[in-house]
Amino acid sequence: MTVIKLTQTVLPTIITYLYLLNLSLNSQWPVFAAAQTMPVKVGVVLDNESMEGKIGLSCINTAISDFYAAHPEFKTRIVLHVRDSKDHDIVMAASAVLDLLKNDQVAAIIGPETSPEAQFVVNLGEKARVPIVSYSATSPSLSPTQNPYFIRATQDDSCQVQPISDLIQAFGWREVVPVYVANEFGGGIIPFLADKLQEIGTNIPYRSVVPSSATDDRIELELYKLKSMSPRVFVVHMEASLASRLFLKAEKLGMMSKDYVWIITNVVADVLESLDPLVIQSMQGVLGVKTYVTRTKELENFTNRWKMKFQQENLVLKNVGMSIDGLRAYDATIALAKAVEEVGTSNFTFQRADSNAANSSTDISDIRVSLFGPELLQSILRLRFRGLVGSFDLDKGQLKCPTYQLINVGGSREKEISLWTSESSSKHALNKADLESIVWPGGSKSAPKGWVVSPNGKRLKIGVPIKIGFTQFVNVSQNPATNETKVTGYCIDVFDAVMKTLPYYVAYDYVPYTNKEGIPTTSYDKLVSQVYLKNFDAVVGDVTIRAKRSLQVDFTLPYTDSGVVMVVPMKSNHKIRAWLFLKPLTRDLWVVTFCSFIFIAFVVWVLEHRINEDFRGPPGHQAGTSLYYSFSTLVFSHSFNVFSNLTRFVVIIWVFVVLILIQSYTANLASLLTVEQLQPTITDVKELIKGGEKAGFQEGSFVKDSLKDMNFSPSNLKPYNTTEQLHELLEKGKHKGGIAAAFDELPYVKIFLAEYGSRYTMVPPTYKTDGFGFVFPKGSPLGSDVSRGVLAITEGKDMTTLEKKWFKDTDCQDLSASLSSTSLGLDSFWGLFTIALAAALFALIISLAGFLKEHRNVWTDSSASVWTRVKTLMRVYDQKNLSSHTFRKTPPQDQNFLGTPSNSPSRYCNNSERGLDNYEGQPTPVRENRH
Repeated sequence: MTVIKLTQTVLPTIITYLYLLNLSLNSQWPVFAAAQTMPVKVGVVLDNESMEGKIGLSCINTAISDFYAAHPEFKTRIVLHVRDSKDHDIVMAASAVLDLLKNDQVAAIIGPETSPEAQFVVNLGEKARVPIVSYSATSPSLSPTQNPYFIRATQDDSCQVQPISDLIQAFGWREVVPVYVANEFGGGIIPFLADKLQEIGTNIPYRSVVPSSATDDRIELELYKLKSMSPRVFVVHMEASLASRLFLKAEKLGMMSKDYVWIITNVVADVLESLDPLVIQSMQGVLGVKTYVTRTKELENFTNRWKMKFQQENLVLKNVGMSIDGLRAYDATIALAKAVEEVGTSNFTFQRADSNAANSSTDISDIRVSLFGPELLQSILRLRFRGLVGSFDLDKGQLKCPTYQLINVGGSREKEISLWTSESSSKHALNKADLESIVWPGGSKSAPKGWVVSPNGKRLKIGVPIKIGFTQFVNVSQNPATNETKVTGYCIDVFDAVMKTLPYYVAYDYVPYTNKEGIPTTSYDKLVSQVYLKNFDAVVGDVTIRAKRSLQVDFTLPYTDSGVVMVVPMKSNHKIRAWLFLKPLTRDLWVVTFCSFIFIAFVVWVLEHRINEDFRGPPGHQAGTSLYYSFSTLVFSHSFNVFSNLTRFVVIIWVFVVLILIQSYTANLASLLTVEQLQPTITDVKELIKGGEKAGFQEGSFVKDSLKDMNFSPSNLKPYNTTEQLHELLEKGKHKGGIAAAFDELPYVKIFLAEYGSRYTMVPPTYKTDGFGFVFPKGSPLGSDVSRGVLAITEGKDMTTLEKKWFKDTDCQDLSASLSSTSLGLDSFWGLFTIALAAALFALIISLAGFLKEHRNVWTDSSASVWTRVKTLMRVYDQKNLSSHTFRKTPPQDQNFLGTPSNSPSRYCNNSERGLDNYEGQPTPVRENRH
């Protein structure tokens, strides 16, 4: 233990002075210059035996040499204290960090290399306030924002999720299987990948997790599982050593052939040049996301110098190339050296956090706290400079997302197919011409569709129902001689036509569905569930799309009309026809029309009362005459003459309105008399429910459950299977053990009415359903393609041809229009009524204005009260207007306009009725008693 203690305390000091001496000699600076510098201890935790660890340590040492050679005037000098993590062992890495913090009291730690190691030791750094700078721990689950003393001198893996997503979206792949290593590094990217794929409508049906210590047999077993599945697009995210074994096994199992798509993340793509040629050969056609590094002269010079130095230090290793992690290590060390110099030479001190802690090399409680740690941390976070890889610019404790290369492995090396940046992603600017140059696994130049219909190469089993009635949709028959089952029908022909539109061939067989005992079943829910239970690959038939069924399976778009309707018998209803004459017009229009006649009668009376003897006399006579004149315009028999031009103007417009009303009424009444010869026996579902009537439904249909939900009693529901059974039940009626109405889907009802249309009819409302659709497993890519095929068929002429082939003329009468209000409403005539009302008001205003002007001396008499003047004007208005030509005397030999001889007593010259004839000349004011 004494030797170990001595080694731990003396050896670093010796190394420091040797290092400074070597630096001075190489730089040709005087040795005494080093005596003015202050050594700063920095820990390094790497796997010293791995290639990545050797490259990383070499780059760190080179960075220190280059930095201080370029800045001899700096007062600080980093002294490395290297620890071995022993094959990336988490416990060994934690022990090494603890030793560096407790015994060496390092100012910062570079490393460890892997995310699991870093995840384990970041809390130690935070406890000691010592920055942990990692250039290769990329798992998004390890966040600098949650661990403030953890600095990621690289990008996390979530940055490459977007270019992977853009690549998948460019080819329209709808299912992707991630294949990743079972640790923090592998699983950290998966939530980000899943979210991004969900945004573009791509599903992850399975996640393939491979242990980091997996044997070849374990890898082969997982690949067999992937091969048995339909998806053929795999995203591989694991260390290069494990990925190499994976691809060698995949090639052996025939999974690097046509139809397969493999995408590797940058953890493998960045080190392709260092992989074994056999591994590269097994990865032909693989796509990858590689970190893009701009080739600069500085980078080229560094790479050449490093290769020479590395080869001298490792004579056994041949043809070792620089890695992106090595460049990151170089930049991270430069950043740390800059930050150390910025902090200064007098601040690197520690203090004991707990004075009572035991003095043990492995006691966490005895870790001293760095007094300069927070300042050093902030100095690192503030740094901005141009490194070998690019801009060293930390954002929230890690580098910003870089530019990526999308590569394609072909031959002995990879080929760049496109560059990806965050700007190009926002514009969706993946060049299609570049993507067309990809050579896929198996040497194919056409992009795989990303999935296979049948992974095992077998023909698809398509379940079909065995129907007793309505066999126009699906008909299962068997040849007694050959025992061969034949499936025909409208649904079958539609499915066959759709499958022919697909850009690829699908082999399938129709399998009639029976229960375990081999007996046909009418339950469509059980038939649909067979797809969920994987007994069928799909179901074709008259299967209605229902929300409850869609919880287990996926439906294609519907290919038939939708809706559940009620079918009832027709009968003649004399009671309704007795009052049919009222139906052409709505109640509102009847009321408005009647009120308009009254108003026109009033207007005519006002305009004619003073000048027309026909509109004078007792009040009852005046009212009757006015109303008779107005209503007689209905039949255009208004025989009274009118003398006022204003009256004639109003009457002409009103007669035009009446003419339009009469013509519309006549046409609508004729239509109703023609159409409504028969009436449905029931027009409302509520009548059935309240009356406890029996209703029918097709056996096995979801309609039975719908009727129960509508509060039909189960005892009042009767099933049927054929159109003949339905006709028999309806014909018997509710009094003979039949039904009052039947409920079924629109396609079945059309077939029924095509056979018995003259006796039955559909009655609204139509209860919305989604029609017939084909059934596929959840997330099946084939279902999506079939849906597009259904659209192509329904929009073309093929669907009409198939309907004519299997169905009779099903253009049956839908009474939804005739049973709803066919009456003409006020909205059709409000314009006419507005014109008539405006004309009448205009005439009234002109007439009253003339009257008031003529007798303005009465209205302007200030000596009388207002009420007196009003009564005086009313009395004047009630008298004849003898100045009118209708009351003037005519010569004796002439006749008046009604043919009355002039010598006969003229009813227009009754001087006794002149009243206030001379009122204008000599007004006789009526005064009230004033008190």
